[in-house]
Amino acid sequence: MSKDAFDELLGKVGPLIAKADTRMRLSIGPAERLAICLRYLATGDSYRTIAFSYRVGHATVAVIVKEVAGAIWTTLVEETMPVPQTEDWRTIAAGFQERWNFPNCVGAIDGKHVVIQAPANSGSLYFNYKSSHSLVLLAVVDAEYLFRVVDVGGFGRSSDGGSLRNSAFGESLRDGSLQLPPDTVIPGAERLGLLPHVFVGDEAFPLLDNLLRPFPGRQLTRERRLFNYRLSRARLVVECAFGILSSQWRMFRRVITTSPEVTELCVKATCVLHNFLRRKTIGRSSRTPVVPVVAEKSAPTLRDPPMMGSNNATRRSIQLRVTFCSYLNEEGVVSWQHKVV
Repeated sequence: MSKDAFDELLGKVGPLIAKADTRMRLSIGPAERLAICLRYLATGDSYRTIAFSYRVGHATVAVIVKEVAGAIWTTLVEETMPVPQTEDWRTIAAGFQERWNFPNCVGAIDGKHVVIQAPANSGSLYFNYKSSHSLVLLAVVDAEYLFRVVDVGGFGRSSDGGSLRNSAFGESLRDGSLQLPPDTVIPGAERLGLLPHVFVGDEAFPLLDNLLRPFPGRQLTRERRLFNYRLSRARLVVECAFGILSSQWRMFRRVITTSPEVTELCVKATCVLHNFLRRKTIGRSSRTPVVPVVAEKSAPTLRDPPMMGSNNATRRSIQLRVTFCSYLNEEGVVSWQHKVV
């Protein structure tokens, strides 16, 4: 984060995190409070390590991280992650068509496990299939690697499909209240008729009218393997977004020892900070050089949720997937896809 970006963020968050001076002592200024929180998010160091660095008590660091992370989310969520409207979905679909050659796609969806220390008296609620405890981060990402919808706080034992089913986004997807654009005819493929706008996900998600997943199995026809490749290519943006998130905010590469409530605030804060910083680089001709990361002994804490749960699909959903498969193998074919599959 550059100094200008820090100053801009401080101007937005400062009024919410500033404290009044008293007769007993001077308060910690908003700039230092913001720096302490960002230090924790960017490194994942223990509260005691950060307390030694800033000459404050470790209990003070704990209070600051919780308050500032909540303030960052409250301040930036409306600016960097507003609820998408119909026109926003259309813009996202145009971006996927232009950059990833996938029509009527309004987002890539996936879930990741954020590994935490086992909360007291939690039983197996947070225990996941990799024998660790975690919260689930469910996210929808657009073609520019920006988070458009996030849901944090799902229990680690849940699969992607279970997290989607229990989330507010999943309920809106099922009842049709997401304000997605109406079904449209893809230019050049009028024979296929009206096609809905869809999200793309992996095999862990159910097949719905507005959610596509790959064809299952290994003995697939060439056309279906090409469809799986094109869908996975469009879905790759959410994997890249998670990779960028964990590279910028290294707390995801450690076992987070705070309570689930504080962890949820920190994860949401990093998502809006990701968008806040990402929007400043979109459109630039150059990018900051990527520093090679030395492999660490400890496994990264962003992990794929298991593929389990009910994936029973309706006949219409199955037919829609076949229709998209037909388009990607005929009107929507790209010259290099036959060299890949």
